[in-house]
Amino acid sequence: MTSFTITEILDDLRAADETTRRFERRYWLSSADFYTLYQQGLLDDGEHTEDFAMWSAFYEIKQDRELTLKKLSDERVKRLRRQARGGSLQIDPREPATPG
Repeated sequence: MTSFTITEILDDLRAADETTRRFERRYWLSSADFYTLYQQGLLDDGEHTEDFAMWSAFYEIKQDRELTLKKLSDERVKRLRRQARGGSLQIDPREPATPG
């Protein structure tokens, strides 16, 4: 089973965000709107197929890592609340890993 650290998740998010932003600037379209049109098969004109495939892949990576980060954060908050038992939360800066 693969596990991801928060640092790896954030690094993936940064790379995916940089790549999708580059395509958004090039095509003047948000990644979310692009992805909807792409999934509907409305953008594949043959001329930009490689760009669109890459943009789509990085957008999917971005969505996946955002979801993974949210789940990891939610789990950590639950653990912190259980440990605090009504007191203040003690956050340990050591990085936990999450199953991937």
